[in-house]
Amino acid sequence: MADKKDEIISMQLDLIKQMTENNIRRLSTDIWGSASADGKRKTEIVPDDAAPKKGDAAENPTNCRLTKASDTGDGASPTKKEDDLPPKESIDDLKAELDSYIGLENVKKEVRNLINMATVYKMRKDNDLPTADVSLHMVFSGNPGTGKTMIARLMARVYHSLGLLSKGHLTEVDRSGLVAGYIGQTAIKTSKVLEEAMGGVLFIDEAYTLTSKTENDFGFEAVDTVLKAMEDNRDDLVVIVAGYIDLMEEFIDSNPGLRSRFNKYVNFDDYTAEEMTDIFDLQCKKSCYDLSEDAKAELAEYFKAVAEEAGEFGNARGVRNTFEKILTEQANRLAEMESVTKEDLMRITAADVKTALYGKTE
Repeated sequence: MADKKDEIISMQLDLIKQMTENNIRRLSTDIWGSASADGKRKTEIVPDDAAPKKGDAAENPTNCRLTKASDTGDGASPTKKEDDLPPKESIDDLKAELDSYIGLENVKKEVRNLINMATVYKMRKDNDLPTADVSLHMVFSGNPGTGKTMIARLMARVYHSLGLLSKGHLTEVDRSGLVAGYIGQTAIKTSKVLEEAMGGVLFIDEAYTLTSKTENDFGFEAVDTVLKAMEDNRDDLVVIVAGYIDLMEEFIDSNPGLRSRFNKYVNFDDYTAEEMTDIFDLQCKKSCYDLSEDAKAELAEYFKAVAEEAGEFGNARGVRNTFEKILTEQANRLAEMESVTKEDLMRITAADVKTALYGKTE
């Protein structure tokens, strides 16, 4: 019996590992977690094709095949080389991808405007017509988990496909990736990041922390270095700064150079209860899990409650955490069963949900 339980637990852990490495890791880093949580910058060149969106090919769970994690490799991203630059994509296809994302209705409208503006700008340039001094730099404001990094990555692909950026990759960084602890080192550290970002989009998360106005703080030096690079490389570098709405206003007002270079603002609203439910359901389908009807109802009620404080909950990031908690409780339940089928491994019950969320099944 003990051997059987060990086998069940091993199978479930393999499935969870496969889901985590091959699905969540490839999702938008903002919508499913912070790529720079460890203070290291992250550069992505190959476009992400697994962002949470409707109409995904993996939506039918009956087509799922139970595999070991080893069937798909160790989950590590291949080393990105400049020779691996993505091909230019159809702008219509990119717009269709934008429309397919769950929620983000206000963001979609603003991004369509940006895409259309950039498209016409490129057309005028190609036809030797005068062009206004258009700034492609942007401010993304909103709570964590609302899709800011996902949209930044999409914009990098759009600008690359229009020929406005030579590479179209996204380099994500936060304060710790730009600021050093000693005089003179911050400019060097920031310059290295800018060199890496050249030809693509530099995404600075929680940018307001760079201008905290504390004594002997070097964040302002990082800001000045970024501003100079934006001026010197205006034809092949886009900078997107992101963070909470009020704090980003303070950040932009902290330096006249910021206000003059960032004149496009995109506000990311919190997800509604229905949108969080849709994101959870989509992740289940992508990862070959099948929610029972009573489990769906239980989750719908839960997301309705947490949506009142969606920012504190973490929006889609909170959905991810909820998903992982429920998988843990499902694994605990399966480990107690005498016999486990493939359908059992895929099934999430209301008891799994209640235990994960409330510590009880009654």
